[in-house]
Amino acid sequence: MPEQPEVEGLLALMLLHHARRAARTDANGDIVTLEDQDRSRWDRAAIAAGLDALGRASRLGSDGPYQLQAAIAAMHALARDFSSTDWRAIARLYGRLEQLAPSPVVALNRAVAVAMDEGATAGLAHVDRLVAEGALDGYAPLHAARADLLRRTGRLDEAAAAYERALALAGSGSERRFFERRYRELRAPQRAAERIP
Repeated sequence: MPEQPEVEGLLALMLLHHARRAARTDANGDIVTLEDQDRSRWDRAAIAAGLDALGRASRLGSDGPYQLQAAIAAMHALARDFSSTDWRAIARLYGRLEQLAPSPVVALNRAVAVAMDEGATAGLAHVDRLVAEGALDGYAPLHAARADLLRRTGRLDEAAAAYERALALAGSGSERRFFERRYRELRAPQRAAERIP
């Protein structure tokens, strides 16, 4: 399908996501967060092909949801490391995506990008609005994201409760193990503090 920008955008998105596949889980099949991924395991040829497809889509002159998602994936792929990710640009891209294809999941992803750019409190305000709306109440990643932001703001009891909710909704075994590990990490310092006379 030549001259179809969204087809090129979808190809770019698929290639850029596929490029990180080998680093997304560890040897036990457990989830490795983007922050902790070994970027040397990313497929540089797939990244280059994805960027080429995104460039072709961009030259065709109209952006669409697949192109915007591919542009977000490209921002991650081009960052030297997690700390150098341009979260402000990613939040803007999610904002544009929300305009073109609004959904609660897109809003959640934007909230996380805002948290990475402006701080956990700013992102948490967006997440709490989504919680109040209720559209994602049965979506484990919403509660896990909220738990992480609560943890970052020092609200540990609320974070634990949010992880418990995420665990209750967890789908796959790897997702469940990830949430359990985060919950244990959160509770470990509290248990240690309780043992101190």
